[in-house]
Amino acid sequence: MKGESITQFLIHEQRKNRSATGEFTLLLSDIATACKAISHEVNRGGLAGNLGLAGSENIQGEVQRKLDIISNDIFIRSLEWTGHLAAMASEENDAIIQIPSGYPRGKYLICFDPLDGSSNIDVNISVGTIFSILRCAEGITNPSERDFLQPGTNQVCAGFCIYGPTTVMVLTTGKGVNGFTLDRDVGEFVLTHPNMQIPADTAEFAINMSNERYWEAPVRQYVEECVKGKDGGREKDFNMRWIASLVAEVYRILARGGIFMYPCDTKQGGKSGRLRLMYEGNPMSFIVEQAGGMSSTGRERIMELQPEGIHQRVPVILGSKNEVQRLVSYHH
Repeated sequence: MKGESITQFLIHEQRKNRSATGEFTLLLSDIATACKAISHEVNRGGLAGNLGLAGSENIQGEVQRKLDIISNDIFIRSLEWTGHLAAMASEENDAIIQIPSGYPRGKYLICFDPLDGSSNIDVNISVGTIFSILRCAEGITNPSERDFLQPGTNQVCAGFCIYGPTTVMVLTTGKGVNGFTLDRDVGEFVLTHPNMQIPADTAEFAINMSNERYWEAPVRQYVEECVKGKDGGREKDFNMRWIASLVAEVYRILARGGIFMYPCDTKQGGKSGRLRLMYEGNPMSFIVEQAGGMSSTGRERIMELQPEGIHQRVPVILGSKNEVQRLVSYHH
């Protein structure tokens, strides 16, 4: 029901499943609490000295910003003690994050990108947190990387929290997509965007045009058609968008449609793509598909990929179903 808190929403959903123990509901509540804390640090920005570089690199070889480290620490500290997780995996950490021995362990695994789009922090563009929840196999007491390598179709839940003019958490548990806006006066996420749906058609595309010379032929053909619009044989003219923040791109698509492309290209030097399967590709694909959209590498459904590594990269094409399908058809 629009206007209810995220806690009320989760409890109502829990009551629909008579076998539910409440553990999953509590885990999502803990994630919401972590996102509130990260939102607070992002909003404080330069007032708290949170802007700028940290002087280190993550496992991806990317320069870390202060808020990357702050957000990662907040997420880990908020979840490691709760007893709902068996282990965690972060885009910022090389290895699996084990639950300290002094804390109880639960039956879920979580993969997360603590601060997606952090390169935009210093210019005040929206950033966010992305997460994906999986079940840990029974009998596993010390999960390894292998236990995380499950296809996206196994996800129990996926979500992201965007820290923009308002802080909004978008969530799916496989029964549609809902958006919750943080009411800072009461410190609670409130349901403001029930049953989010992506229009099947769109007139917006998002891609980094500076990489055009590295694209494969199908992507080059598709983008050229969009750029030419009615003059190039398409039935309409298109507008281009590029924010360089995945959470912002996907939120825009959820709000009004569009297609986002970070395709395979020769610039990657043998890499299959740019975005991370476990932290970005799978959770965003789950959300987009549950909202009526489509997600693909260009050749196959992202959520059906068998992960080969916790930091594996993949091409990502997602958004309004008819446009994604058109580009996929060009690949085939």
